[in-house]
Amino acid sequence: MATTELKSGDTDGKIFIGKGDQPAWLTLALGNRHGLVTGATGTGKTVSLQVMAEGFARAGVPVFAADIKGDLSGIAEVGEGKDFILQRAKEMALTFQPDQFSTVFWDVFGEQGHPVRATISEMGPLLLARLLDLNDVQEGVLNVAFRVADENGLTLLDMKDLRALLDAIVPMTAKKDEVDPLADVRKSALSFGNVTKATIGTIQRQLLVLENQGADKFFGEPALELKDFLKTDRDGRGMVNILVADKLMSSPRLYATFLLWLLSELFEELPEVGDLPKPKLVFFFDEAHLLFNDAPKALLDKIEQVVRLIRSKGVGVYFVTQNPIDVPDRVLAQLGNRVQHALRAFTPRDQKAVQAAAQTFRANPKLDTATVITELGKGEALVSFLEGNGTPAMVERIMVRPPTARIGPITPEERKAILAASPVKGKYDTAIDSESAYETLQKRIAGTAATPAEAGDAAGGGGGGGGFLGQLGAIVGTIFGTNTGRNRLSTGQVIARSVTRSVTNKVVGGIVANIGKQVGGSLGSSIGREIVRGTLGGILKR
Repeated sequence: MATTELKSGDTDGKIFIGKGDQPAWLTLALGNRHGLVTGATGTGKTVSLQVMAEGFARAGVPVFAADIKGDLSGIAEVGEGKDFILQRAKEMALTFQPDQFSTVFWDVFGEQGHPVRATISEMGPLLLARLLDLNDVQEGVLNVAFRVADENGLTLLDMKDLRALLDAIVPMTAKKDEVDPLADVRKSALSFGNVTKATIGTIQRQLLVLENQGADKFFGEPALELKDFLKTDRDGRGMVNILVADKLMSSPRLYATFLLWLLSELFEELPEVGDLPKPKLVFFFDEAHLLFNDAPKALLDKIEQVVRLIRSKGVGVYFVTQNPIDVPDRVLAQLGNRVQHALRAFTPRDQKAVQAAAQTFRANPKLDTATVITELGKGEALVSFLEGNGTPAMVERIMVRPPTARIGPITPEERKAILAASPVKGKYDTAIDSESAYETLQKRIAGTAATPAEAGDAAGGGGGGGGFLGQLGAIVGTIFGTNTGRNRLSTGQVIARSVTRSVTNKVVGGIVANIGKQVGGSLGSSIGREIVRGTLGGILKR
């Protein structure tokens, strides 16, 4: 029997996944149609994930994957020709050739990888409410807080900013002849309805729980730039970005919300590209059931929207979980490429799960899919990948090919060497405490900072950054990417940026010129905020 080098195994825009009666290929051009990898613990899901990640990286596609147990880190080191690997390669008529892949490690806690941070504004009220497990009333108050921050020019970067803002919107009964330095902030909050101390207290306690889980390290600056996920190495291979998630899994809600935030940011920031010869990025979401557990309808709507539409941004999303029933049907329907490892049918629920898994495949008259799922050995899988016309192929039983990089975790010394040579070394490693809402409110209380109205008047008179000219400068900075460093974008500006990026310079110039003729000063600011809030409301379906 002829042999083929395993250094790629891929050909003509396809990734070789494994072999049964015939080879199983994942078509690169259909890699952005998403996928699902399922199976019981210990059946080989991580190896399948590594095989797919290697194939995408070889094809020049950057990869992001969460590493729950640490096993996936071995992709950064050269594989070893162990007996079982050589035996499996021989059975597939392949010649094993070790390989390794350029890897960047990320860690929300900054211990085993580069720190990953986002600002409170970028996270937004919907995802933050999910993270805090707030009810409808509490979520409503959180939305009020974000609106007040936008209207009063308060930048929300970290946890202390949000805490200070929540304290600032609590109604206060001033004593006789006592001046409240935050009266305008409280008045702004009051215009959206009554905000009670009890509700604010509940949110503050939930923030404390979140801080105790380490989330305070996640919120802040320098915030992650998604372009750092979209890189290739000097050989043109896609960089493999691994999120170290062993410790993060002790806070499952933070883990799930963080990954959903990443998906949402990719959806907002990347331009429409349609169907490409290969994806721009492939995103593996391990332990995906955590995303859907007890998720409210508003959040499920957002997840479905992101999964359904992010394909046109060139991003493929692959959910990894134990059972297909962990994923809601309306999301499951978007996942075209399937890899199913063994499931055990010991209980009635298990038997139901096996039947549900079997029904998600296109039937093969040669296979009793439900029976085969319970008989699969370690490293075996049932697969169905999309074919050239976008329809799923008939389910096939295969043996998954062995990875070419190391199987299993790397050593602490190896990780240290990889971090030292990382292309983003030094960019995120040191936290920055910029002046933001907390500092601004503290100055207001101490009487050393001007109110938003006073700041606007002064800037309007002196031609500085306030008034209409200031708003115009902020718009231009947002569109052309000049708002960097200490001038982080507000929630409204984040949404505005994603909208304005799709508008040509000529159209933008016409709009700005027209606004300049017809409105000015605070009126222009008010209209701008209403446009932004309308856009935000539409996206979040609030």
